[in-house]
Amino acid sequence: MTTAHLDSVALQMTAEAGAEALFKGVRSPQARKPFPGAICASLNEEVVHGIPSETTSLKEGDILSIDFGVRLNGYCGDSALTVAIGRISEANQRLMDATREALEIAISMARPGVKWSQIAAKMQKHAESAGFSVVRDFVGHGIGTRMHEDPKVPNFVSRDLLDDDILLTEGMVLAVEPMINAGGYGVRTLGNGWTVVTKDGKCSAHFEHTIAIVKGGCRVLTKER
Repeated sequence: MTTAHLDSVALQMTAEAGAEALFKGVRSPQARKPFPGAICASLNEEVVHGIPSETTSLKEGDILSIDFGVRLNGYCGDSALTVAIGRISEANQRLMDATREALEIAISMARPGVKWSQIAAKMQKHAESAGFSVVRDFVGHGIGTRMHEDPKVPNFVSRDLLDDDILLTEGMVLAVEPMINAGGYGVRTLGNGWTVVTKDGKCSAHFEHTIAIVKGGCRVLTKER
């Protein structure tokens, strides 16, 4: 199967739901052309913004990160997951597990009155204690009637976050999306201006949910029903 086929499935689902694909047609200062896909299909060392392609076929042992966002009835949702293609290495399975668990940590901790730095610290510690690194160049974000809204919600602790911390309050809606690398956290962008890959060529994983902060906790809006 090609990643272009997966994109066609996503476009069909979007149309059937009466929704709008958020990523398709987005422009970037680094890219000559708008993003062509409804999904980002990022394979192995690709961290994010992988372009669906008729020439990219999935093979045994690959890991594929699929990021998908839509607007429905005026509001946006954004979610991602990394899946195994056939049988994968133990190392890649551990990478996927650690990334998914980092997102689960954030979901379990998110509630009114909690500072985001507390959550980010737990996510970072979980990833690094497993021998992995947290991508610094891309972070989560607020989401609502637009795909990207304030605040930015990193998956690691920095001086900037500690100086201007985010206090979670009831009614906030956030897209939380840890991106974790098997090697170092450095990334670079390919010549197409979109696809971001690890600098060291090692694999990366990506999980994301859109969550709403509610009384006593949070509600996962993009969870499977």
